[in-house]
Amino acid sequence: MSEEIPNTSALTSVADNVSLAGKVAIVTGAARGMGACTVRRFHECGATVVFTDILDDDGKALADELGDRVAFIHHDVADESGWVDLVVETERQHGHIDVLVNNAGILKFNSIVDTPLEELQLLLNVNLIGTFLGMKHVIPAMKRAGGGSIVNLSSTEGLGGTLFCGAYTATKFGVRGITKVAAIENGADKIRVNSVHPGGIDTPMTRAVMGQEGRDYVAKHVHGLKRMGEADEIAKLIVFLASDLSSYCTGAEFVIDGGATANAGF
Repeated sequence: MSEEIPNTSALTSVADNVSLAGKVAIVTGAARGMGACTVRRFHECGATVVFTDILDDDGKALADELGDRVAFIHHDVADESGWVDLVVETERQHGHIDVLVNNAGILKFNSIVDTPLEELQLLLNVNLIGTFLGMKHVIPAMKRAGGGSIVNLSSTEGLGGTLFCGAYTATKFGVRGITKVAAIENGADKIRVNSVHPGGIDTPMTRAVMGQEGRDYVAKHVHGLKRMGEADEIAKLIVFLASDLSSYCTGAEFVIDGGATANAGF
């Protein structure tokens, strides 16, 4: 499939309808894939974006390309001290934090009996603990700002099981659950928290663990639309959830899977 970076005319069409002007956003795991598309969309819609990753070269290249209102910071989401520093520096530089997108994630396939404990711990650290730490340290900043929107990236594997995906599924069910708790704990402070559940999306992460044959199978047999999704399609949903257009949305699951979960055999 073609690269997931959208063209300028497509970006403008979203910016014409959705404004994030004046908002300061943190996006994790955003050097490439869905995270990078989210940074692009946020920037086009007027937000100031601080994005993080451990992929320094890709992150710096994206920041250099977009220029103003975008900053890249090297950050391991499983490192709590790094979250403390990130929040302090973002508030120091920009005064407030309005949006958090917990996008960083790892996908690995293995049967449960063949999954090394270290692999489960790695996925828990990045996918679930990283999301937990992000909310733990950004929510107080959002309270100081008078509210905000948190978008946690789960998956269709946060809604149902998939063969040879036990560790990943466990983390994404966890993201789905902790999202709901954060929503009901923080609604009175005007902080909205929602989870996004993509199906098979053509990104560098999925390409790394699924060959072309696997992606073709998913497109043909799993998705109602008979294709893999594009990263920018997820980014556009995230823009909606970050914006004031979704002002009455919290604690909800936003499924964007090309019809995968409409299949009774999901």
